[in-house]
Amino acid sequence: MRYLLAVLLFLSIFAQAQKKPKNTRKTDSVAYYIELSNFNIKTNNYKYSLDFAQKAIDYAHNQRNVKSEAYASSVLGGIYFELKKYDDAIDSYYKSVALYNTLKPSGNQGFCYYQLGLCFMEKENYNSAEANFDKSKTIYTAIKIPDAIELLNLQKGILYKAKGQYKQAIPIFNQIIAKPDHTDITQTKAEALYQMGNIELINERSNLALNYLSRSLAINERNKNPEQKAKILLALSKAYDKLLNTEKAFYFLKKHLGLKDSLAALNSKKLGVEDYVEFKDNERLKTIEQLDRENKEQQKANKVAKLISILAIALISILSLLSLSLYKNNIIRNQSNQLLKEKNSELQIAKEKAEKASKARAEFLSTVSHELRTPLNAINGITHLLLEENPKPSQMNYLNSLKFSGNYLLTFINEILEINRIESSAVETEYINFDLKLLLSNIQHSLKELAGINNNTFSVEIDPSIPDYLVGDPTKLSQIFLNLINNALKFTKNGEVKVILQTNELNEEFTSIHFRIVDTGIGIPQEKLETVFESFSQGSIEINRKYGGTGLGLTIVKKLIEIMGGKIHLESEVGKGSTFYFDLSFRIGHDQSHLEAQSLDYDDSVLDGKKVLLIEDNKINQMITKKMVENKGMICEVIDNGEDAIEAVKNNKYDLVLMDVHLPGINGTIATQTIRTFDKKTKIVALTAISLNENREMLLSYGMNDVLTKPFDPNDFYRVLSQTVSKKA
Repeated sequence: MRYLLAVLLFLSIFAQAQKKPKNTRKTDSVAYYIELSNFNIKTNNYKYSLDFAQKAIDYAHNQRNVKSEAYASSVLGGIYFELKKYDDAIDSYYKSVALYNTLKPSGNQGFCYYQLGLCFMEKENYNSAEANFDKSKTIYTAIKIPDAIELLNLQKGILYKAKGQYKQAIPIFNQIIAKPDHTDITQTKAEALYQMGNIELINERSNLALNYLSRSLAINERNKNPEQKAKILLALSKAYDKLLNTEKAFYFLKKHLGLKDSLAALNSKKLGVEDYVEFKDNERLKTIEQLDRENKEQQKANKVAKLISILAIALISILSLLSLSLYKNNIIRNQSNQLLKEKNSELQIAKEKAEKASKARAEFLSTVSHELRTPLNAINGITHLLLEENPKPSQMNYLNSLKFSGNYLLTFINEILEINRIESSAVETEYINFDLKLLLSNIQHSLKELAGINNNTFSVEIDPSIPDYLVGDPTKLSQIFLNLINNALKFTKNGEVKVILQTNELNEEFTSIHFRIVDTGIGIPQEKLETVFESFSQGSIEINRKYGGTGLGLTIVKKLIEIMGGKIHLESEVGKGSTFYFDLSFRIGHDQSHLEAQSLDYDDSVLDGKKVLLIEDNKINQMITKKMVENKGMICEVIDNGEDAIEAVKNNKYDLVLMDVHLPGINGTIATQTIRTFDKKTKIVALTAISLNENREMLLSYGMNDVLTKPFDPNDFYRVLSQTVSKKA
């Protein structure tokens, strides 16, 4: 990618060099010599290429043509750069810019400064590289060449990354990545994605690194840049290795080595090194000949003979060393391949064991989840029904305690499943437009009652420069805030809880926001600061007994923030309070207030008199669900299997079908799919204790209109039923 601008400029300079130069042309000129130089580069004859470039310089100098001499010097610098002779390239480019500085600013002048920056990058002299890139950008900005500026921005990002200044590099790469794919910067975008992937690897965020590197590889497949592809493949191998996915790590490593060998074979055909040595020797000979022309013939013969001897000895030495190197490399490669095979076999065995253990855990949690949710639905449902039947005052405390215990157990089950989904990489980040300030206002309103219980002051302070609308994942952000603010309010009494948002960086497309949740609560001991983010961990057994909680909230928060590209930090002192803070980056969104908002209210009077079919095999759940729908005036018919449910819908008309997913014989999904072959209109709502292998989208794909998760929250239950019945077919 560093050579992309050079390639583009060379293509425009040598547009006439696509055909073999004609021997009939005799007129000496800079353009003619450069045309010959370019032709010899294509045939890998660097000696003649260097000769003709030097002739172009000499001719322009004799004609006192400053512009042509500057241009020819930059061409010679480009040949040295391709031969990786960076010191010689720097000398040629400095001569070129010294001449260009006497003329008006031009694209060729900017190009020379850009190439100087690349030379210093190769020599790891980053300060000089940055200075030359800045000069080049100033020139390109003045003469308005946007594509060149885009490439300079990429190089600045690469430079910052090389210096370890990731905060400066990341916004540059993100700005390039945000450009549409259909523009002419796809190779630049692929490089930016590759660099971001490497930064995420350095920061131990392998999942994010995979995302960037996969996108880079996809763009590279369209650009066909083999050198760039080799780098991406190697980075993908490292990312999968860190994720312990040895199969994919070995697959990408193998592809990288194959492509690298192909590139090495192509490069081996070039004879540029020997040509360079011969050219430099010839240049020295020219100097000597000019100083002593009287003894030219004799000295020339002696020097030519000496040169031939030196070249012969050098060639023999080089060939000998090359043969020895190839022999040793072959031995080392064979040993490495054997070791790699052994390690791969060990890793494959370890991978299979890890996969079996992960699968067993997932299946166990799925089964436990379903088996716990089913009786829990009975507990919560019966509690709700008893509370609605005007119990005695002496019974209210018992029923409210039962309701609290049921909800606590449900929260515990949900958090265990959330942890497992995150660790199994089943959680994906959404990128949708949302109103950040409205989201925080809603959270503040919903937690107002909780703040009042412990007599706390709860406030939100938002930097006015933060845009109202951002593009990100509001669901995960809400989950993060609710967990952190709930903890702050729970562990603070007669105190203050603040949510503070400040702007780190802001440009036309992106913003970085600093979030802080501050409380004046009981605080966390210093020795516990490192462990509070671990699963099932709290400050102490006494705190767990006094305040309750599962010990999973902070673990979920930490993992969600990492998925969104940030890292959470904690400062705390016992008796004075705690501060949780993190930084996240967002693309700037747009106002969607003109779109019609979906109403969250519902009118359960629409349920009165409606005929509902309940398919449920559990007797207790049959009783509870039937009682709940009949309490709203609905007429309920109960069936306990999928086969009879299909026949019932086929032979009767129902306003609503409540379909349990797990049924004996034909399950609820297959029964719904069968019903939809002859009935597209009847509303069907799934009843499920959703496990790890189920999700809302999967259930809706079978033809269900909505999904209710056991155990039911009564408000959610009646809202879904009312909205489903009210919707037009």
